[in-house]
Amino acid sequence: MLGRLLGAITGDAGQVEPKDLGPRFLEALLPGEQVLAAFRTVRDGFALTDWRIILLDRQGVTGSKTEVVSIPYKAIYRFSVEAGGTADLDEELKVWERGGAEPTAFSFRRGTGAAMAAQRVLAERVRGP
Repeated sequence: MLGRLLGAITGDAGQVEPKDLGPRFLEALLPGEQVLAAFRTVRDGFALTDWRIILLDRQGVTGSKTEVVSIPYKAIYRFSVEAGGTADLDEELKVWERGGAEPTAFSFRRGTGAAMAAQRVLAERVRGP
């Protein structure tokens, strides 16, 4: 329970059902696109589908304005997972895209296994068939 509360305060992602990302996320899916894993913070979220990462960046005070960003797996050239240390409350997955200077970072609650679950799906998709 304490981990969930701290995760809500710090914004660390936890694994959720795809429908929990909301209607804007569901609208962004293509017909037949399969969600392999979904993660949500207090306001934002992201999902790994069978061909891309979909990011939801809710903006403004109410969060009603939402930017939906797609990162196709073929654009990813590097990624890493930083596991939490003894005093750390989170773990981090970083993804570098071709043409992008800074990585996109995703923060997860430590000890939930969510960071490694996301890394596993990402590795399988980047590797290809």
